Amino acid sequence: MSSPRGFRDRADDSLLTLLGDVPELVRNLVTAEIEAAKKWAARTAKEGGWGALWMFAALFVLFWSVPVLGTFVIAGLSSWWPVWLSALVVFFAMLIVTAILALLGILRFRRIGASQNPVQSIAQDVKEVRDEF
Repeated sequence: MSSPRGFRDRADDSLLTLLGDVPELVRNLVTAEIEAAKKWAARTAKEGGWGALWMFAALFVLFWSVPVLGTFVIAGLSSWWPVWLSALVVFFAMLIVTAILALLGILRFRRIGASQNPVQSIAQDVKEVRDEF
């Protein structure tokens, strides 16, 4: 007798027969789960690759937009100042912004160095427990 999904009706099988089929069923289940995980990883990697490609394209366009913005600012300032002075002012403004961003990065790296490593924390806890007893 067959069920609607094509599986055999196991209602008349003995307990020992059913228990004997458990290892095969578990193996089939594990195999199916591994295959599903492989498909998920492949699909996720593909989507991640396309996402990375689009982000790279956006960063590429942004990279070439920054000089255009600088030129726009220089052109705008050149209506009040000479072009050479406008370019110099924009250059030094960009240097100041770069210095501020670098300082923020350095401070962030120092904060990482100041935080305690979880492995060091565990070692310290073990040392304190040993000192107690």
